[in-house]
Amino acid sequence: MKKILIISLACLSIAALALYIFQAPAKEALYAKITADMFVAADDDNFDPGPALGSSFPAVRALYKDKELSQISQFAGDKGTVLVASRSMEWCPFCMKQMIQLQEHKAAFDKAGIGLVGITYDSPKLQQVFIDQFEISIPLLSDIDVTTFKTLGIVNQEYPPGDESYGIPYPGMIIIDPNGIVVGKLFLEGYATRVDSQAALEIAIHALADE
Repeated sequence: MKKILIISLACLSIAALALYIFQAPAKEALYAKITADMFVAADDDNFDPGPALGSSFPAVRALYKDKELSQISQFAGDKGTVLVASRSMEWCPFCMKQMIQLQEHKAAFDKAGIGLVGITYDSPKLQQVFIDQFEISIPLLSDIDVTTFKTLGIVNQEYPPGDESYGIPYPGMIIIDPNGIVVGKLFLEGYATRVDSQAALEIAIHALADE
């Protein structure tokens, strides 16, 4: 009986070790599979949360590099800014893949004079893990007490206060001109679908050129 118990414990230990070793590759494979078809070329639905077009982009309340800020103008390009609201860089594979793709297109946004800045409800510490792992240079803000998402009108209403997921936003992009006016928005009703980064850049260029 004792021998059987020792063998069983050894098998459990080996299984646990194997799970630990292969956890990351398995997770990456799963994420790749479920995000394979997440990008679309346009915002083609009627879902439209967030500040109204033509309105002034409001003040935020967020953390960036351990400092609280109320404006995002420091991240603006000569032509304007695109704020990317995301659910989480810790557990949302769609948000992570979108940010990675945006990072791949960051040079094109820079060349067009458009600043990129992201915001999630994750703590700065959790964001940093993602930033380090994928070499993200796009500034990521951490919303404080859901203040920014409430002000923007993009808090996901499926999760009431007290729920562990309360505070996540409807994911999307807000295009802001150099005068702080909202000139475009890209919000899709399904959180698992996002506008492709190249398409988003072209939409932002067009929206900002009309100003």
